[in-house]
Parts: sequence; structure tokens; C-alpha cells
Amino acid sequence: MPSTLEKLSDTRVKLTVEIPFADLKPYVDKAYKEIAGQVSIPGFRKGKVPALVIDQRFGRGLVLQEAINDLLPKAYSEAVAEAKVVPLLDPDIEITKLEDGDVVEFTAEVDIRPDFELPDFSTLQVTVPALADVDAEVASRIELLRERFATVSDVDRAAQDGDQVTIDLVASQDGEPIPDGTSEGVTYVIGSGGMLDGLDEAVTGLKSGQSAKFASTLVGGELEGQPAEIEVKVQKVLQRQLPEVDDEFASMVSQFDTAAEMRADLEKSVAQYERYSQANQARNLVIEELVKATRLELPEKVLASEVDARTEQINDQLARAGLTLERYLERADEEAKTPEEFWAKLAEDAAQGLKAQLVLDKVAESRDIPVEQDDVSRMIVQRAMESGQTPEQVAQHMMEHNHLPQWAAEIRRGKAVDLIVAEAKITDDTGAPVDLRPDAADGADEATA
Repeated sequence: MPSTLEKLSDTRVKLTVEIPFADLKPYVDKAYKEIAGQVSIPGFRKGKVPALVIDQRFGRGLVLQEAINDLLPKAYSEAVAEAKVVPLLDPDIEITKLEDGDVVEFTAEVDIRPDFELPDFSTLQVTVPALADVDAEVASRIELLRERFATVSDVDRAAQDGDQVTIDLVASQDGEPIPDGTSEGVTYVIGSGGMLDGLDEAVTGLKSGQSAKFASTLVGGELEGQPAEIEVKVQKVLQRQLPEVDDEFASMVSQFDTAAEMRADLEKSVAQYERYSQANQARNLVIEELVKATRLELPEKVLASEVDARTEQINDQLARAGLTLERYLERADEEAKTPEEFWAKLAEDAAQGLKAQLVLDKVAESRDIPVEQDDVSRMIVQRAMESGQTPEQVAQHMMEHNHLPQWAAEIRRGKAVDLIVAEAKITDDTGAPVDLRPDAADGADEATA
């Protein structure tokens, strides 16, 4: 099927494809057979209705339409492959010529991946935070476990740092209690933070039954962020006793019989997490630098489609949560403070994400990065673990919804990132080079052990 390519812009082309009737004939025969099996005409058995009768009853045009629609995907795919372009959206197709028994011609206008040059990956430079002190992080995690399993007992003395207190809180403005500004029976550990500024100082030194007032800033409700006067009354003062880190403690809070085994496992998991976190940051930063270093124009329709999809997803999530965007921005830790800033940031992120995909796809093609069956199996297992399903269920879902091409593209992009990261220059904030190769991580594990 001969085809020609017309370049409409750097990101859009028009394909004109001729289908000789000899190529269409098998699809015409198939259309007659399918229509014959679907209709009931007196005097003819189902499936045995002659073509001439179908033409008389339904028209030859219907048959040709069915045949052309059946052949179009194949003809379009062959034209795309011949033109060596990468479509980014579904094409706009128009039948421009239909001469029964001779030829069918159609045009397909489509947005494509623009042509661009890939940068030298070795010129990409990023800096990531140095690995945290494993011993300090392990000590912090053990301390959290001790806090969780602490025992408490009533004491008849003034509250001090580390004590657990049961308190009542009343918030007022201009001498008037704030609606919904009263809380009773609140449990709080002095020094733990996370509540009201000034609470630790106000409660410290109070005995059961005593109260104090202090100025603070409201952290919830409609008046969040506004100043208020807080009255706190202590109901109980409880002294906390943290357990010793011994074998009994280890067997109580973990799967291990000894404190040494528990600590060794924590050291290994912390080291692995720190390396994973550092590698993830490095990958994200390298992708950012890669996009910055690539001159790439996005097709307007493709970007608009991506922005619309992300906008619809956000609006659906807000609707399910019963929130307006304004209310969400009041509560969330977002860089954007207004809806206008939020949507502008979403459009910017959509553009960066699309550029990254296009660049990574080109890297995968230029380096002939394969997708093996083992790669797909690992993704299925990973998604099964994330969703709580069995690998068999995930695989069945993949096949039923034809997700394999999309998942294969994700796998190729991930491999492309690994290739780029291996060639980029990555250092930590102390200036030391960062080695993200898998064998380097294995060596670190052995050293930790």
C-alpha cells in the first residue's frame, strides 16, 4: 500500500495512503461473511445469504465501509512505519477517494514526536544529599519503639519534660471562646511537639487540677493561622518509663530473639532505604537535567490533552474527598497558594513529564533497549505487591485491558534512565562521587554486615 508523507509542521504530518482494491478484497469478503451471519432474510439460511442479496438489501456501501474500517488500522500502521514517525495522539482520518473495484485513498493527520538531538549524557551533573548516619538513624528508630512501648504511672508532682499529661484546652479571641475551639481529655507528651506553640512551656510545672494561659496560633479549623489565647488545664500527670533495649524488648517489638539481631536488621534496612532514597533523588534530578539539556518542542494538542487528563484526575479526587481546590490548598503543603498558581504548576509539570517521556523513548530506541519477559514478570510481581493482588490477577488484568504495550514502554523508560544515570556525573553534597550501580550497593551491604 503506497503512502506519501507531508510535513505540516515540526510536530504534525499528513499521511496519504492508497489501498489497491486487491488488498481490500479479502476484507470485503470478510465483511460479506460477517453480515450474512448477522442478518435473517426469508429464503436463506443464516450465514448463507449471497453477496448480491446483501447489496440489494443493505447497499454495497455498507460492505465497503465495514471492510475499510477493518483494514484502516493495518494500513495506517504500515504507513507510519514507512514514514518513520512516532505518533503521539490518534490520527484524524478522512477517506478522500473510493473507487469500487479500483482503489481507496485516505489521509491521516497526526501529531508526532518532533525530531531532536540527544545531549551527551556524560555532561549531565547533579548533586544529591549524602547518605545519613546509619547509626544515628537506627538509634532514632529504636527510641521511637521505646516510646511506643513505654509504660505510664500516675504521679503527684508538677509535670516535667517527657511526662504524659491529660489536658483540656479552650481557645478564645477577644475574651470570647471560639466555636469548636474546646478539646477535653487530650493526651500529650511534653516535649514531643506537633500541637500548639507555647504548650510545652505552659504545661511544664503544672500539677493535676492546675491551669495556665498562653498565646498561640490556631492550627486547625476555619480560623487556622489566626492568633488566639489558649487556656490549658491539667487533668493527670503520668510519668513514662521507657523499656530497656534488651533481648526481651527485641522479642516483644520485632521478629528477632535478641537485641543484637534486631539492631543488625535495622542497620541493614536503614542502609538500604538511604541508598534507595539517594538513588531515587539522583534519577529524578538527572531526568530534570536531561530535559533542560534537550531542545524539544511539544505539540500543542498533545500537551493540551495531557493537561486536560491531569485536570480531570485532580477534580475527581477533590470531588471524592468533598473538597474545593481552595479548601485543599488551605490544608495541603503545596507550593501553590492560589488556584491560578496551582493550575499553572500542573501545566508546567505536565509539559516536563511529556518531554521526559519523549526523550527517554528516543534514548531507548537509539540504544536498542529491549524488554524481556523477565522484565514484565518483575513488573507484574511488583504491582501485585502494591495492590494486594496475586501476580496471576495482575497478569490477567494486563491482558484483558491490553496494558502490555504501556507497561513495556514504562520498563524501557526505566532502563533508559538507568543507562543515563550510569553515564552522568553524580556527587553528594560533600563532593564525593555517588556510585549507583547495583554491585556497588551489594558491596555496601556486605560492608554493613
